[in-house]
Amino acid sequence: MPTRRHFLKTVLPLPVFCATPFIVPSHVVSQTAQGQTLPNDRLVMGLIGTGRQCYHHNIPGFVRNVRNQVVALCDVDVWRLAESKKKVEELYDKSVSLTKPKEIRTYTDYKELLARSDIDAVMISTPDHWHTDQAINAMKAGKHVSLEKPIIRTVYEGQLLVQTAAETKRIFRVDSEFRSQKSAHQAAELVCNGRLGTIKKVLVCVPESDVAIPRAQCPDMPVPAELDYERWQGNAPKAPYTLNRVHTPQNIGARPGWMRHLYYCDGMVTNWGTHLLNGCLWALGLDRTFPVEIRGTGTYPDASSFWNVLLSFEIHYRYKNGLEIVYKTDKPFYRIEGEKGTLTVSFDWQDLGGGIKGIKAEPESLLSKPFPDSAIHFPLRSEKEDFIDCCLTGQETLEPATVGHHVTSTLLLGHIAVRTGETITFDPDAEKFIDGPSAKVYFDKPIVGIP
Repeated sequence: MPTRRHFLKTVLPLPVFCATPFIVPSHVVSQTAQGQTLPNDRLVMGLIGTGRQCYHHNIPGFVRNVRNQVVALCDVDVWRLAESKKKVEELYDKSVSLTKPKEIRTYTDYKELLARSDIDAVMISTPDHWHTDQAINAMKAGKHVSLEKPIIRTVYEGQLLVQTAAETKRIFRVDSEFRSQKSAHQAAELVCNGRLGTIKKVLVCVPESDVAIPRAQCPDMPVPAELDYERWQGNAPKAPYTLNRVHTPQNIGARPGWMRHLYYCDGMVTNWGTHLLNGCLWALGLDRTFPVEIRGTGTYPDASSFWNVLLSFEIHYRYKNGLEIVYKTDKPFYRIEGEKGTLTVSFDWQDLGGGIKGIKAEPESLLSKPFPDSAIHFPLRSEKEDFIDCCLTGQETLEPATVGHHVTSTLLLGHIAVRTGETITFDPDAEKFIDGPSAKVYFDKPIVGIP
């Protein structure tokens, strides 16, 4: 991996956003910049990480797409690996429209999967602390990458992903479904086309759902026979095995403990922020830049808790244009107030009051007035469809590496401001700290403990 100094000297220009999808006839062959050709009707994939998110969402999403074929799975937990293989095989066996691969191979070392020349792309669904290394190695191996959110744990990791995607010319997609929600899509088109006029006030909220757990409930335990725990830990600080640090053995449905421990992730501040703040920044046209000032407060569990991610927070981001975004724990939604009206947006299934789901406008006429032919439009398709389309046509995804970096690093800057108690000033062009002496430590080092 290059040094930070080397990266900052050699970083490539960011790709240009493509708002309108290319339309390519089904018989056309797409050729990537590296010379690899893909038949325009079939992508061959491997899935790395077969936990809860992969098993319940990513396997069905990719297997059921007729233009995609899953041929390999990888996990360090061989029970999960076997269960996921069975699910893939069952989905193929039950379908009359899908072509089942001759063989679905399984691996415990993801680099063995990446070494296969017949695999075009990978879906990475491992714990957060593995994301950057695996995505970079996949792109360097010539694979297109769909990466579970949050995609990084430091600003520097985000820079490395952007650089690697540009150098290898691989297609990259943050696997966040929020931009595929009709409500977020509608809000982005309304704001980008000026329906709210000048933006005055922005509030983004995520659930206050993380909890503490006493260390007494997390004793050292024998490692389950099916789990390669040393490989699971990867580059995280070494620590004894306990169930609440990893995931429940032989259970793919339970929320894993690593999602509430700072060795492996940043908690809700990045987890749902990569949905809600992501959608808001997309609408505001701020998803490819950074704030210039960040300050925040928050509450961690006390030192007696084993789980240690933020329980609650309130972060203020100020952008170069003077706009301030308040980001805090509450119910999941964002509200954009402009001189001509207000939009309140959340997931399509969430009731915002009065039976209104997904998006609410004041005045209501904002949602019904048609757009002119010259209006800005974004593609509305699932995150899986978006990734497959772009791999086969060579276009940029709706959430490429540069968007993933800017959105997730903005969330990380907020966490750093809370953790250090400093008001951070940041250069959005040079991507470096101007002020915040303690904060600078976390440019290339994740937060792994509480104050």
